[in-house]
Amino acid sequence: MRRPTVLIFDVNETLSDMSPLAQRFEDVGAPGHLAALWFAGLLRDGFALTVAGVGRPFADIGAEVLRAALHDERLTSSLDAAVEHIMSGFSQLDVHADVPEGIRALRRVGLRLVTLSNGSSAVAEGLLQRAGLQDHVERFLSVDAAGIWKPAPGSYAYALRECRVTPVDAMLVAVHPWDTDGAARAGLRSAWVNRGGADYPGYFRSPDLKVASLVDLAERLA
Repeated sequence: MRRPTVLIFDVNETLSDMSPLAQRFEDVGAPGHLAALWFAGLLRDGFALTVAGVGRPFADIGAEVLRAALHDERLTSSLDAAVEHIMSGFSQLDVHADVPEGIRALRRVGLRLVTLSNGSSAVAEGLLQRAGLQDHVERFLSVDAAGIWKPAPGSYAYALRECRVTPVDAMLVAVHPWDTDGAARAGLRSAWVNRGGADYPGYFRSPDLKVASLVDLAERLA
């Protein structure tokens, strides 16, 4: 495989450790396991709008799905305050343990690094700033500027235009098989980060690389 020149990173769950959001649910009186269900519902509705050709901000969809998820819970605060407390947690997340070493190793290899999130670019930039990694990333891109969420082809095409590269010279890096599949269908290379050891779904296009961490990815691309 020809080595890509640009790595395009997904942000939520790929770079960010979202497990602390469960505590945010518990803070307001809701069960922590609801965090995973809420995030899945957020993606579901975002993808439904994407299929319809509509792009809506991640935070807007997230807040409305969250209000519905918390409606029947016995909260310790008002619903508005609970939604605000949980949504604000995105701005305080940290990166996964392998990310700092992996990002630095990938830069040493000479690769250009950018992010492409279904969320806001500010959240992605804040995440890497807290980790001391913001100077290693060339651009913080959001599908807000593309007008359509990943995995629609237009979202990846937007990133390619911004980076001024052809699809074959770019690799999408994500923990989500739907994201690596979407990138592959748009002509990009793809790398699936499998920190948990799960099987890759057979109904998606297989990624070019399957790695256990960003450190593993750097070693494979060195």
